Amino acid sequence: MQPWSTAEFKRDAVALALSSDKTVTEVARDLGVSPEGLRGWAKQAKVDRGEGLAGALTSAEREELAQLRRKVRELDKTVDILGIATAFFEQDKMR
Repeated sequence: MQPWSTAEFKRDAVALALSSDKTVTEVARDLGVSPEGLRGWAKQAKVDRGEGLAGALTSAEREELAQLRRKVRELDKTVDILGIATAFFEQDKMR
């Protein structure tokens, strides 16, 4: 796992970027991450603190949405399999 993929690293990087006299680009370069990535982390941190744009999803809401989407995909597969099984058994009855 890369160090910049942890929540702690991102939190610390955002705090450093916000408290530093350096630009976000300079801080990102010092940390070995992309400036766009650091800006994105800062934007998400702002949303998580309730300071983002109206309608923006917090990290917790994003994770919940991802979990729900995975669950929907699983359920869709189950429905497809049950549909195929039903059709198979209906054909078997006709014989």
